[in-house]
Amino acid sequence: MNECTAETTDNSPGRIRQLNEARIMQAAEQVFADAGFRGATTAAIAERAGLPKANVHYYFRTKSELYRAVLDNILKLWLDALHDITADDDPREALTHYIEAKVELSRSQPEASRVFANELIRGAPRLKRYLSNELRDWIDARVPVIQAWIAQGKIAPIDPYFLFFNIWAMTQTYADFQSQCAAVLGRGDKLKPEDYDRASAEIVTTVMRALGLETAPTGARHGGDD
Repeated sequence: MNECTAETTDNSPGRIRQLNEARIMQAAEQVFADAGFRGATTAAIAERAGLPKANVHYYFRTKSELYRAVLDNILKLWLDALHDITADDDPREALTHYIEAKVELSRSQPEASRVFANELIRGAPRLKRYLSNELRDWIDARVPVIQAWIAQGKIAPIDPYFLFFNIWAMTQTYADFQSQCAAVLGRGDKLKPEDYDRASAEIVTTVMRALGLETAPTGARHGGDD
């Protein structure tokens, strides 16, 4: 979420609403990620946000409405990470930007990603229509571009759908399974900023190699462990 504690001289009702909604959403991401939808309460979210419970219900009438707002927010950010692409675009540049943006979202909003992952694990009861419509339309609009890149000889043959599945899996794992990655790397509970930089570089290298595109050696980006 955007920083909502910064000082501001704008005390207009619209600005106050924007700040309070951001504050509540940030708290909701954390509570839903920790407790799940069923275990989360608006009281816990209000406490985490430092606001009265009545304020939470003023902006979000129900827990379900707030939960869906959290999901909608991260989904919009993910989809916006890859703007409209065309067959004339450079695949290396377009996909590198997409991967880097997705990894940055895993770094900046890991709780929101985990809320989404938990929803999918439970069968996506609140997202099935979205997954079958908006998300499917989004990927269907980009598949022809990947196919055009293949036809033009810009990239090696690959199934466009599974290309996206693999990018999603590789980028989101650094949010959904951050504790596992951090433990294996000896980082404690959280990854360091440089770990996300390395993750991004490694994912780009993996994808580019699968597409038959040469990249700089990953060893040059590694450096030593702390």
